[in-house]
Amino acid sequence: MSVSKITLKYALLLGVVALICTAVSTAVYLLTKGRIEAVVAAQQRQLLQEVIPANYFDNDLLASCKKIDLPNAGYLNRIYLAKKSENITAYAIQTTAPDGYSGDIVLLIGIQPDGRILGVRTLEHKETPGLGDKIETRISDWIFSFTGKKFALDNETLWAVKKDGGQFDQFTGATITPRAVVNNVRQSAKWVLTELAQKPEMVEQFEVCR
Repeated sequence: MSVSKITLKYALLLGVVALICTAVSTAVYLLTKGRIEAVVAAQQRQLLQEVIPANYFDNDLLASCKKIDLPNAGYLNRIYLAKKSENITAYAIQTTAPDGYSGDIVLLIGIQPDGRILGVRTLEHKETPGLGDKIETRISDWIFSFTGKKFALDNETLWAVKKDGGQFDQFTGATITPRAVVNNVRQSAKWVLTELAQKPEMVEQFEVCR
């Protein structure tokens, strides 16, 4: 058998193997895609209920997601609308604090239209282990200090760490991280109270999350 025929034989063999592998991979993806999406959706719903209690809504909170695109509020990412009997009872807002010690800190904030915080959770961060990572619930209960507090324009100065004259504890040896989180929650609460609560219809202009 000539070299060219041997080469062609192996090329065809490799082609068949590649085709089979692709077919198998595609089949596995199609079989598991729905299951994976269901698990991810369940995890997202559970996280949303950590910042907005289930008794606050009777709609599909996850399906209400809208992308926020405002040039004067780039820290706002997404918003979820909690409704009961078609009335808005609360918002879950995904935000980004850009001034963490090691970069962006992504938060999920549950808040009523009147400025009361229902809960805050950290979604992503790169803060220093043993110091800045105390913003995680598995490390510390510090993030729970926001729950139940009500932001108002006349108490805005309290929405800072104690080192800056506010009411929130900072971490020993790590003030930058809690300061970034507190400032971001304050900014988000102020936006809800002064803009969104006044013009709730603005949400209809936002793009639906995909």
